[in-house]
Amino acid sequence: MLSGKKIVVVMPSFNAAATLERTVVEIPRDIVDEIILVDDASSDATVDVARRLGLKVFLHDGNFGYGRNQKTCYREALRLGADIVVMVHPDYQYSPKLIVPMAGMIAYGEYDVVIGSRILGNGALKGGMPLYKYVANRCLTLFQNILMGQKLSEYHTGFRAFASDVLRALPIDSNSDDFVFDNQILAQTVYFGFRIGEISTPTRYFEEASSINFPRSIQYGLGVLATSLSYRLGRMRIKRSKLFQNVTFSELPPYYHPLDMSDKSQNTRSKYAETVE
Repeated sequence: MLSGKKIVVVMPSFNAAATLERTVVEIPRDIVDEIILVDDASSDATVDVARRLGLKVFLHDGNFGYGRNQKTCYREALRLGADIVVMVHPDYQYSPKLIVPMAGMIAYGEYDVVIGSRILGNGALKGGMPLYKYVANRCLTLFQNILMGQKLSEYHTGFRAFASDVLRALPIDSNSDDFVFDNQILAQTVYFGFRIGEISTPTRYFEEASSINFPRSIQYGLGVLATSLSYRLGRMRIKRSKLFQNVTFSELPPYYHPLDMSDKSQNTRSKYAETVE
């Protein structure tokens, strides 16, 4: 705990076996109460590594996407009674050591949401971020800041911390199951008046780190533009998207289950991984 707040780290995972342990080792367990890993039907040994590390694991019954993975992460973190939920990618692209200051900014009441920005400072390109991604990041962020009246350094980082009240209030189930979920939840955070803080985080791009390819990047960029326009139309009371309607988590048909830690026969080559092969 930090300032009496229960902190839960969530890790949306897909084929992260090569980097998961490196990431978990750097998580500050002196303040983190629980670590949840949600596996989106990986075909590698992600679940086996997670079991060995003693994480609380949930398995998707198929490959539903990064956005759906986050929905599961947040739902289960809230069920554990989290006061602060920190999302850390298990690919070691972000530094888990920064969980402490990020959670502290929420625990002591300064912000409701904190993002780890790769753009603050001068480390993005030096850390290996591809030039086209850096340029796209800056252009999309400028566009979104103008339409949303904000001054964030970026909207596209995958390192975030949320107060539990924020996650309960946002219409998260209305968001995409794909990568644009990241952008939509920040737009919702702004729309519903929550405070967003930023902290500079080093950038790590290397072979094992996950990264969407160029075609998926284009699809993501178009989704960001659509989200920004929907936000502006809603503010102007011209058209209110379902992304910005005041509804909370809904009951969904079962699509995932907890890993039975006592059943050593369960592994990543289960029927759930085989559904995506």
